[in-house]
Amino acid sequence: MNALRPLFPNARGPVRLIAAVGGSALLSACVGNPFVDAKIDPASPVAPEVARVTRADANFPTFASIPKAPGDLRPIQLYGQEAKRLELAAAELIRETEPGTWTLQGTDDFAAKARRDAGPALPPPNPTDAEAFARELRERATPPPPR
Repeated sequence: MNALRPLFPNARGPVRLIAAVGGSALLSACVGNPFVDAKIDPASPVAPEVARVTRADANFPTFASIPKAPGDLRPIQLYGQEAKRLELAAAELIRETEPGTWTLQGTDDFAAKARRDAGPALPPPNPTDAEAFARELRERATPPPPR
């Protein structure tokens, strides 16, 4: 398999970084600001709600408004211990019930007996017989005469 050649084989370290930053800057200039450019259709049923939600002077949440973690949760280590306990219980259940499980055995003898009971195998259909049968059906399928 042939390896792909690098786009700039002689460019190393800072040159690649400058090229990546410059390319990103050029591309980002095309984007614009979708929040300023987007206009809401006044006839839209959600226009009043959008105007209310997008106010510039709205109170935005701060990091201080994030609630503290609840204190009544179990420690993280207990989750792993509980998972391990469940895995051990599953392994014990499989070990206890495994002798009672069953699989199909002796199916070859059963299939051979069913073939014997069914009788001799029919020969494969002949394609010419199929064509004659289809022709006969087309002849019988003529529409009734008009009234």
